[in-house]
Amino acid sequence: MPIVNMKDMLQHAYHHGYAIGAFDLVSLDFLEGIVLAAERARAPVILSLAESHFEYFDFETIMPAVEAAAKRATIPVAIHLDHGATLDSARRAINLGCNGVMVDASQLPLPDNIEATRKIVEMAKGCGVPVEGELGYVPGVEGEDAERHPGEISYTTPAEARAYVERTGVDFLAVSIGTVHGRMKGKPKLDFPRLKQINETLNIPLVIHGGTGLSDDQFRRLISKGVAKINYYTALSDAAATQIRENSRTETSSGYTGLVKDVRGAIAAEVERCMHLWGAAGRAAEVLAQCQPWLPVEHLIIYNVEGLDRAAAEKMMAKGREVLSAIPGVRAVFTGEAVQEDARYRYTWLVRFCHPDVIDSYREHPDHVAFADNLFRPVAGGRISIDYLAVESKQ
Repeated sequence: MPIVNMKDMLQHAYHHGYAIGAFDLVSLDFLEGIVLAAERARAPVILSLAESHFEYFDFETIMPAVEAAAKRATIPVAIHLDHGATLDSARRAINLGCNGVMVDASQLPLPDNIEATRKIVEMAKGCGVPVEGELGYVPGVEGEDAERHPGEISYTTPAEARAYVERTGVDFLAVSIGTVHGRMKGKPKLDFPRLKQINETLNIPLVIHGGTGLSDDQFRRLISKGVAKINYYTALSDAAATQIRENSRTETSSGYTGLVKDVRGAIAAEVERCMHLWGAAGRAAEVLAQCQPWLPVEHLIIYNVEGLDRAAAEKMMAKGREVLSAIPGVRAVFTGEAVQEDARYRYTWLVRFCHPDVIDSYREHPDHVAFADNLFRPVAGGRISIDYLAVESKQ
């Protein structure tokens, strides 16, 4: 089954009164446990990769595995960058396969947060990728994620939320109403009246960061007031750590594999519990029916060169690979030369776009325009250019 449009997925959850988990993963055990739980629960799921966790894995290395797991799944999946640091973080995440992004500028003053987020939205919209913004500040209190979110809580206000959404164009908004990153200390006190006002003001899917430690009733109340996406990590990390500690007591002669035995199952159990609690279980078929599949586009050019020898043509193509691969929404750039000596067209470009929207944004991007006008078009007469959408069937 193809990866699905994340905006469609969260709109469905918002309008049908349930929430989808965005479960942060830090290893293949987490990835496999999350997908296993979603399959068992027949639930849509968001595979989330937080830039604050990049010290635990190489983003570029793990993304092919995340994409492969998502494409192989039989339930709707989206892939999300969580807490990106910069505009370039979002561009890189999109080019590596994320179809949802969140760049966290919530620590900035409101005007700066709006300006930074607006730039992310402008770039991502050209790639067909929805954007999550954050307004207010969700601090860390205790646990491994706490140190990454220092400072005091700053609550989201309905008036600022309206201005922020209108001026940035974000698709979803993460709000601060009393949750914390990491573990709660004491009984959580959430400002539900504030959340209700924000929801009535915006009417877009809302997001809660810091879901660990909330009660079942609090989760249900959050969802009833517009929360359609819940970020969840610390409880998964704790479940994995508990299993490893148990293994260390019982598997005293084992090495690494003995210590991590059943970690995937422990993670899957907690994820599946959340999916049932949040109302996502059993929704896979209806979500798939309502969501657009996330399919790439192949931009194909076949051409001959005039006035360049082979070495100069290869130099031009090398420059193109360098320049074009950095444009937002470009997944890969392939250049090739015909195997047959008598081929009508000697050379080819195959540029993979993450989404059909990239056809226009790529064409108009200044780096593409400069390369095409100055280095490519003057020597590539009689070329043929076609864009192909992948043809895949829903399972």
